[in-house]
Amino acid sequence: MKTKITLLLMLFIGFSNAFAQVTNEEDLATLSIFDQYAKAKNYKAAYSPWMELRQRNPKFSRAIYTHGEKILNYKIEKSSGSEKVTFINDLIKLWKERGTYFASKTPKGQYMAKACQLQYDFRKELSMSKEELYICFDTAYKTDTKTFTNPKSLYTYFSLMVDLYDAKNKSAQDLFNKYDDISEKIELEIKNYTQLLNKFVPKGDEEVQLSAKDKRRVKSYTSYLVAYNKISGSVDSKLGERVNCENLIPLYKREFEKFKNDGVWLQRAAGRMLSKECTEDPLFFKLVNAFHNLDPSAKSAYYLGILKDKEGKSTEALDYYKQAVELETNSYEKSKILNKIASKFRKKGSYGKARSYYSKALANNPSLGSAHIAIAAMYAKSAKNCGTDNFSKRAVYWLAAQEVRKAGRVDASLKKNASQNAARYMAQAPSKSEIFSAARDGEIIKIRCWIGRSVKVPSL
Repeated sequence: MKTKITLLLMLFIGFSNAFAQVTNEEDLATLSIFDQYAKAKNYKAAYSPWMELRQRNPKFSRAIYTHGEKILNYKIEKSSGSEKVTFINDLIKLWKERGTYFASKTPKGQYMAKACQLQYDFRKELSMSKEELYICFDTAYKTDTKTFTNPKSLYTYFSLMVDLYDAKNKSAQDLFNKYDDISEKIELEIKNYTQLLNKFVPKGDEEVQLSAKDKRRVKSYTSYLVAYNKISGSVDSKLGERVNCENLIPLYKREFEKFKNDGVWLQRAAGRMLSKECTEDPLFFKLVNAFHNLDPSAKSAYYLGILKDKEGKSTEALDYYKQAVELETNSYEKSKILNKIASKFRKKGSYGKARSYYSKALANNPSLGSAHIAIAAMYAKSAKNCGTDNFSKRAVYWLAAQEVRKAGRVDASLKKNASQNAARYMAQAPSKSEIFSAARDGEIIKIRCWIGRSVKVPSL
């Protein structure tokens, strides 16, 4: 009896393996067909074999979902009316199926946001209200904030909040909170990509040879940084005058007693008043001191520095700014504070101190191209005061051109700006004929005053 059972079991296993092998071969053949079509961008021909495999064995390959997204986007583009709606809903369904069968490769925040964005883009066809769309984005954001990173979706999410506020369906506090959420998220992503980019940024005048793979990474990181910076400006533009001192101050005065022991609320409130230039009101002083007393930090120390600046106590202000730098442990955040300090000295005309702080900012964030642009501008503005004769004074522009070119090297998004500024500075430097007439080609000129640098006259 045992022998018969064993034989039957072996026959069943053999049949199952044979069936699985045949099925697997069939699936491979179908995959191969639509894969070739999809790679050739012949999505019309790819649709039938792709749908066949998707329905028969949805967990067979992730290619079902990567190619499927392109196939369905093609179908959406080429269709209209109820057929278009069917394909839109099927793409949303496809993303959900991907999350079921390839969960580890399908970040929830990312794919939920994609589904919401698709619905927003086709809101008229789907007859969806702004309230429904906002709930979609809000659910995605709260479900998985970490991977909800698409710049366009972050903006759409905030834009819907503003529209609902304008329609009196959201309160001012709701709007402020969401503005802070999105602004902080964008800032976090900028910090993350900046730190990734800094691994490949040349330091000083050194040349860095990048592999093809690293060049692609740098291009990708730069692209994201450009997008996030653009979206950051768009978020502020969308907010417009809905948030100003006239409505911020009364709100925070009412809420202060309730939230005076809430560090996050105090930080956000002080930061918002600072960004909207409401720092003259005594409430700003009250918020900053409460924030610093509750939890002394780099931000609270920086805010106290601003207060001292407002009082005309520059020395005390600088002490707080320095304290902010010392308290900050993150290099990117530290560079932001140093850059702000440098800008304050530059505006006061203290160029030597400004350059010192810009240099410290660059040491913490090598891709901070704007610091090189600022240093170059200070050189150019000082040209008339930093030479013994007309030739040496104008030689400062060579130094300015050298400095501004660094901005384009460390931040690809500034290449055009850096190139234009460099050309402008070079046009103000001695020409080739002037170099020839003065017989100074190849000479090293020491630039005095606060600059204290040397520049080589171009060889003819």
